[in-house]
Amino acid sequence: MELLLQGLGNVLQPSILILIVCGVLAGIIIGSLPGLTATMGVALFLPITFGMEAVSGILLLIGIYFGSIYGGSITAILLNTPGTPASAATSLDGYPLTKAGKAGKALGIAAIASTTGGLISVISLILIAPQLAQVALVFSAPEMFGLAIFGLSIISSIAGKSVIKGLIVGMVGLLIATVGMDPMTSYPRFTFDQLSLLNGVSFIPVMIGLFAVSEALITMEDEIGKKNRLDKIVANYVLPKWRELRILWGTIIRSGFIGTFIGIVPGAGADIAAFVSYNEAKRFAKKDEKDSFGKGNPKGVAAAEAANSGLTGGAMVPLLTLGIPGDAVTAVLLGALVVQGIQPGPQLFVTSGALVYTLFAGMIIANLVMLAFGLRGIRLFTKVLKVPKSFLAPIIIVFSTIGAYAISNNYFDVFVMLVAGVIGYFMKKFDFPASPIVLALILGPMAESEMRRALIMSDGSYSIFFTRPISLTLIILAVLSLFLPIILGHLKNRKAA
Repeated sequence: MELLLQGLGNVLQPSILILIVCGVLAGIIIGSLPGLTATMGVALFLPITFGMEAVSGILLLIGIYFGSIYGGSITAILLNTPGTPASAATSLDGYPLTKAGKAGKALGIAAIASTTGGLISVISLILIAPQLAQVALVFSAPEMFGLAIFGLSIISSIAGKSVIKGLIVGMVGLLIATVGMDPMTSYPRFTFDQLSLLNGVSFIPVMIGLFAVSEALITMEDEIGKKNRLDKIVANYVLPKWRELRILWGTIIRSGFIGTFIGIVPGAGADIAAFVSYNEAKRFAKKDEKDSFGKGNPKGVAAAEAANSGLTGGAMVPLLTLGIPGDAVTAVLLGALVVQGIQPGPQLFVTSGALVYTLFAGMIIANLVMLAFGLRGIRLFTKVLKVPKSFLAPIIIVFSTIGAYAISNNYFDVFVMLVAGVIGYFMKKFDFPASPIVLALILGPMAESEMRRALIMSDGSYSIFFTRPISLTLIILAVLSLFLPIILGHLKNRKAA
């Protein structure tokens, strides 16, 4: 406790505090732009930190990390355009709330849930980092395969009105995920001699196309047909009331812990945490409330945002205690720490205890700064809804194009984004959900590579997945998660009949 108070005193120095504020603000801006992920934001600012003191430089990058994870929710809620993959789940209920004239309320819930989830993860990091890291060490290929399958099973919950359509779209996503180099043998698959396909189809351009470009195309169509489908949207500043937040606290706290645990597992990202928590929020909801998910249920926004921010502190656990990055962003942070002469690992808490607790205090401050920006910025954020749709749609397409190109400076990604946008346009017309294809593209490669590694470990025996407790538990949960909505829907139809 003494070290934490000492670290808090260090962080409250004006120079460091200003860097945290600037980092969070820059992160929010980066996160809200489609295609500019948290990883890109941290990597972009990394060279700037080389001339700084260790604490100052690392806290600037942490501020960008936290801010960008939250920033993706702004455009996801207002424009159905997730700024980052982590906010794809937020748009499922966030955008319907905006269409219902509750944009300010949705943004307020997102800010409060993100901050709470982030604080839960940081407090967990402070209290039980070494113990939590031991859990992560248990995860090997079979457990990672079980986690991926559990994530894929959520497709049935986010499928919308038709589970069959959701499963079809999910299968298409899994097929697309097989394009590129074989993860074990590096043999080209389904590339049709196109060099651009050797690395597979990046899910970020696909996500931008399915959510952002398709929405822009529909908006343009409605403007031409003078349907004005968004006329009823009102830019408001109505924050969620205490009685509404009281209903959400259970969901927020549970999702914060889910995000923290998933963050501890190396390789699992904020997008996985958000979708898993969204599914759990729906599972824990009352019977008469389940059908409102995907139509503007505040719990959907709260669950997704608490989880993806909860992952941030969780991902720092293996980084600081074992020297293993929890996700892509912490891989960049690992490089930043090493450049500053700090070697993460079990000895870090012994040799550099004061510095570690200063980072912990900085993470707490970064989350509080994020809350301040999130709540005070709602009035500014919602002004985007006043922009005429005839101007807004082309602007979305331009930013989407820039974001897709910026991923790897490759025009092929722009082509993928545009094709995905056209496909997403027709999917919206025929009520096919877009989220399952993105989830499949994220988890498909992980499921395939981890399954094959597990089979190599067991000399080709599939029993390895059922003899290890954690992997067996995850597979059982996956089966229940996949078929339970189908069974409940069938029983509901029988009861209605």
